[in-house]
Amino acid sequence: MTREIGCKMASQSLFQKYGGFAKVSRVVLAFYDKVLDSEQIGDFFDEIDMSRLVDHQTKFIASILGGPASYTNERLHQLHAHIGISDDDFDEMAKLLNEALEERGFEPGDREAVMQEIESRRNFIVSRNGA
Repeated sequence: MTREIGCKMASQSLFQKYGGFAKVSRVVLAFYDKVLDSEQIGDFFDEIDMSRLVDHQTKFIASILGGPASYTNERLHQLHAHIGISDDDFDEMAKLLNEALEERGFEPGDREAVMQEIESRRNFIVSRNGA
């Protein structure tokens, strides 16, 4: 079953509230600056085309915020199944994303809503029993 993606407030999505793709792109760039410096998860990105990944992640975060892009949970699983992401890795990623959101001016309640959306996708991103 596919879960609808997107945080919304009243009639305005968080995507609209925070300035659309331009702002989301800055959040994602700040996030990956942190990720690449992380001793725990930085190595996952050694052989990755970062410009392509930033583009995809920008669309994903935009979708979480109620923007026009869309990612199904099944697609998230397909994209991450071969990587071997642990719960600890996921926790590190979530912490760094929350920091990037805070640094880019997201209000506490809005950050919490985004992080709940991210957490709801844990089982599609974290590898379980070698899968």
